[in-house]
Amino acid sequence: MNVFLIAAQTADGFIARSSSHLATDWTSKEDKQFFAERTKKARVVVMGSTTYETFMRPLKDRLNIVYSRGKTYEGVETTQKPPTELIRELQDRGYEEVAICGGATIYTLFMEANCIQTLYLTREPILFGQGITLFTKPIDQKLSLVSSQKLNEEGTVLFEYNVQT
Repeated sequence: MNVFLIAAQTADGFIARSSSHLATDWTSKEDKQFFAERTKKARVVVMGSTTYETFMRPLKDRLNIVYSRGKTYEGVETTQKPPTELIRELQDRGYEEVAICGGATIYTLFMEANCIQTLYLTREPILFGQGITLFTKPIDQKLSLVSSQKLNEEGTVLFEYNVQT
């Protein structure tokens, strides 16, 4: 099972200004296009309820799984399962890839469980100065760069990293 983290960050490393900041209002159209194509290929997206609420609807053509403590949403599955258990169940259901789509709490949960093999990080040429970082606590994990690709003339760059084991 290939489990990957996918996120957009500012040049100073933030994924959002605050928890109420719309996840998609500051990223480039090229980042949005990559996100849509890559997550549709995976067929499964996993995110926290705060991130889901920034999308305001299930992502089309993908199984949407939302980590939630009691909230339910139309058209999505909700869970509180440990990451390894969720991944095992998805594999048993025939899925081969899972996209971990945020936010910071969910990224941290899956990284700490050693479930992530690949990171797709888009760096956007914008600064927030402060905001929400990729993880909610220190993560000590070495990565190896697979590729970097300039997505547009404005300076958006997509990095693909593998997690070193």
